[in-house]
Amino acid sequence: MTDKSNVDEHTEASEAQIAVHWKEEQYFQPSQTFIEQANMTDPDIRQKFGEANFPDCFKDYADMLTWSTPYTKVLDTSKPPFWKWFVGGKLNASYNCIDRHLAQYRNKAAFIFVGEPEQDPPVAMTYQELYVRVNEMAALLRDFCGLKAGDRVTLHLPMTLDLPITMLACTRLGVIHSQVFGGFSGQSCGSRIQDSGSHVLISTDAYWRSGKLIDHKVNADIAVQTAEKLGQHVDKVLIWQRYPGKYSSPTPMVEGRDFFVNELLQKYAGKQVEPVPMDAEAPLFLMYSSGTTGQPKGCQHRTGGYLAYVAGTSKYIQDIHPTDTYWCMADIGWITGHSYIVYGPLLLAATSVIYEGVPTYPDVRRPWRIAERLGVNIFHTSPTAVRALRRAGPEEPRKCGHHFKHMTTVGEPIEPSAWRWYYDEVGKREAVIVDTWWQTENGGFLCSTIPALDAMKPGSAGPAMPGIYPVIFDDNDEELVKGSGQAGNMCIRNPWPGIMQTIWGDDQRFVDTYYKRYCKDPQSKDWRDWPYMSGDGAMQAADGYYRILGRLDDVINVSGHRLGTKEIESACLTVPEVAEAAVVPVMDEIRGRVPDVYVSLNAGSTGMPGSGASADVVDRVIKACEDMIGKIARPRQVYIVPDMPKTRSGKIMRRVLGAISNGLAVGDVTTLANGTVVEEIRVMVQGKHAVASTDAIPEDIAKFGQHD
Repeated sequence: MTDKSNVDEHTEASEAQIAVHWKEEQYFQPSQTFIEQANMTDPDIRQKFGEANFPDCFKDYADMLTWSTPYTKVLDTSKPPFWKWFVGGKLNASYNCIDRHLAQYRNKAAFIFVGEPEQDPPVAMTYQELYVRVNEMAALLRDFCGLKAGDRVTLHLPMTLDLPITMLACTRLGVIHSQVFGGFSGQSCGSRIQDSGSHVLISTDAYWRSGKLIDHKVNADIAVQTAEKLGQHVDKVLIWQRYPGKYSSPTPMVEGRDFFVNELLQKYAGKQVEPVPMDAEAPLFLMYSSGTTGQPKGCQHRTGGYLAYVAGTSKYIQDIHPTDTYWCMADIGWITGHSYIVYGPLLLAATSVIYEGVPTYPDVRRPWRIAERLGVNIFHTSPTAVRALRRAGPEEPRKCGHHFKHMTTVGEPIEPSAWRWYYDEVGKREAVIVDTWWQTENGGFLCSTIPALDAMKPGSAGPAMPGIYPVIFDDNDEELVKGSGQAGNMCIRNPWPGIMQTIWGDDQRFVDTYYKRYCKDPQSKDWRDWPYMSGDGAMQAADGYYRILGRLDDVINVSGHRLGTKEIESACLTVPEVAEAAVVPVMDEIRGRVPDVYVSLNAGSTGMPGSGASADVVDRVIKACEDMIGKIARPRQVYIVPDMPKTRSGKIMRRVLGAISNGLAVGDVTTLANGTVVEEIRVMVQGKHAVASTDAIPEDIAKFGQHD
């Protein structure tokens, strides 16, 4: 839901609350074997993190870190909602992830890299080698690029070891890194360069995807050009080579601007850089989330609180020990990868696996072969991946000899049938599962079972995390009774160390987006008056477990990744013939939701419905979405319609289009200014004799755009 004063701006593309239509499931208990080795077995942990002990309860997380200057105050609430955590403390992320482990774990693998070509053997990088590589890269960034604490640098890197090395080199200097998901287009990268004010772009020549060596250097050129058009000059482009000493891209290097990292590093061989002590509140990185307008949000995460929160949640919820080999099958370009591939596992001196390619290449058994070969015992992935792997090879996991003690799902709700396959087939009924809920803005998990203490319940994220105090509001902004089973707007009443500091360069947007609606008193300095609005719907069952029901705003959750509908619509409108565009979510067995696009064309344009040029317009709309956002935004279908269904005030009725795409009844359209066009569109999409579905449909689809 959105601020009522701004409802007209936001609700016309509203994705109303998702209510997942599955029944409450039976409980599954963790095994005694798991409990005996677990990091957290204290049954009083939630009481110890209860409100009576807030905020000092989070000292437990902060004490997992090494501080160069001890903090003097746990939480400063003097300027809500700009909370300050571990005030007065100083530390360095690189030191905490690497240096402090060397005495005990110098020769232990920090990362194991698995390239997509299966003939290439895995590459293990020890903590000692990571220390050397990060120091050399930090020296290059400092001495060649002139970067210093507080500067921003944009990374557009795929899943290779170059990415965490570069991230940690930045943090060693106090440089703020902004990693753009490698699958995003050059234009998406360029807009983020401009917003962050980066003068340096670090990219790569190529990477493997589905058996092809993809040219990635071309995106660097587009990114720089896009940033320049937006007013941000890029001084240097550093290019890692996928195969050092060999250039794997057909796109030429630009003399004087582009430099091969691998060649530059030769000058800095053996260089050591002292880690710069950073204030606990110093920004660590920017992570751009899709926004509800065309402008992405630069979520700014702090150093001390973020590191403390991912250390605590990695230890207690992921149950990571230094002896574990842990594989999160996400991408480091998303917050999951930052928190639970790089920072969390390294803070605990674990071994973290990085896999370059797609999990189904060259066949669907690939993940299980990797897990067996490397001895992975903690596995972390999304419901989208679970569904895809189940569909492609439901019996494949049992054919491999891997054994997981622990498995995670993240990114979206997982339906019970997929959960049970994950538990039975992938986990072989040995592993515990944590079904976690959190967001880019949150830093780490907000809801989850504690694996050794709480029973698992398929379809439910579980209780709130220790130290997290949720509240659910109804549409009238009234608090719902705890355990009522009623759906509403999920909020968090209190600050926590992992919460973002602000939106980069836009404090007011930060307040308006996350705090304005439910703030009881804008003048109050009491944190209780400033609940955080997640933008997700949820319900709490009588047992205290939360079921997350999905996005409430105009963002489509595609494979666990949030894409703003307005971003996709803006891309469509770059096609000259397109006059209007509307994007709606459609149910998809594998990806959860995918976008359908409806476009109407300018008068007199070629490509009108039924014309021979329509296919060309469709192709260019698809290309615009892929070029400006990335392949993840590729529409399922593009429909050229004679006109959009509109209210008399001119608003497009996306609710009607969403119903048509999903085979639902369109409902009452008598108030539309052009109601007759609805049947034309319905026949175009569903066919003349189609019957509306009567199956149970998730409410985000059934109610999409209901406030139009």
